[in-house]
Amino acid sequence: MSDNGDMEILRASVAHFEEATALLDEYYAAVGVLQPESAETIRSLLGTNEYCLWIAYLEGAPAGCVVLRPLPSVDHAGECKRLYVRPRFRRRGIAEALLDALEAHAGAEGIRWVYLDSKDDLDVAIRMYKKRGYQPCEPYNQNPQATIYLRRPLTAR
Repeated sequence: MSDNGDMEILRASVAHFEEATALLDEYYAAVGVLQPESAETIRSLLGTNEYCLWIAYLEGAPAGCVVLRPLPSVDHAGECKRLYVRPRFRRRGIAEALLDALEAHAGAEGIRWVYLDSKDDLDVAIRMYKKRGYQPCEPYNQNPQATIYLRRPLTAR
């Protein structure tokens, strides 16, 4: 858990299922992508190393989320997925705090690279990722909705 003033970052467990799925549903609607996991799949994976999900709370309300999944196709790598901050909480450093939590956990688990895919129309997100040291890379998955692929070594920043 991380605490930054009135912001709290918490790794979600099954007890956070309803908040997690509400945030994920908003994410899918906001970015216009298909939901790949069913609610039951998410429930079964919460709190495991197969699906690490963090929720940011601001003013006691769930404000955003991010997911880290293993990336078995690349040695010592994980994949950042579903970074989302609710509109009323944006521009308060929540996305960066969520990425800090994800990257700290990944590094502690021996992950050396964090990969992500995105859509090129998510300009603000792409700028933030690049500012954090994410660089373009070759496609590493078969996601038909992705147009940009980035990765970042966890040893450099």
